[in-house]
Amino acid sequence: MTEVKGKRGDRAQETRRRIIDAAAALFVEQGYGATKLQEIADRAGVAVQTIYFVFRNKPTLLKELVDVAIAGDDDPVPTMERPWFEQVTSAPTAESALAALVAGTRRTLERVAAIDEMVRAATATNPEIRELWPQQTNPRYTVISTAAKALTQKPGARPAISDAEAADIIYALLSPELFLVLTRDRAWPPDRWERWAYDTLCSQLLVRRENPAV
Repeated sequence: MTEVKGKRGDRAQETRRRIIDAAAALFVEQGYGATKLQEIADRAGVAVQTIYFVFRNKPTLLKELVDVAIAGDDDPVPTMERPWFEQVTSAPTAESALAALVAGTRRTLERVAAIDEMVRAATATNPEIRELWPQQTNPRYTVISTAAKALTQKPGARPAISDAEAADIIYALLSPELFLVLTRDRAWPPDRWERWAYDTLCSQLLVRRENPAV
């Protein structure tokens, strides 16, 4: 009996993921407002009633896919409790913390940058979307400012850089908008973006080394 329930749960989770993947692709391709739930159902290979049963409505589906895109999975674990972020805060030096931050951010932006752009465009014409994220604080800035505070206290950080200034610099350079400009509009491979972002942030936030490694 337990095995049967487990298989049902696995199938339900797989169905949920197919719907989210289909919605993400169509929302980015066509825009949130132009995409019909029937189109999502067709691409996911499910009945449209299944979408209503699992997600209730289109805005809730959008909220779910954004959460999954940010996290990379369905687990309800906040970003700052994820292993990659713990590597940032526990790193022994500012340099290694910055490397972990840029690498982790790259993986997140590869999933979420285009979705973030779509959500911002959709919010302008769909007021109900604004109600999905009622908090006044910016969650991305909260994550970045926490990383910046940890980084500036580690060996190798420039002593003249305050937590707030470091957070602003990181927030700007690791933004979804700039990521899309370089990786989509200018066709940079993501690994080139990662090297550029890391090198640029090193020059801004770390003590200049006399004999940097080649």
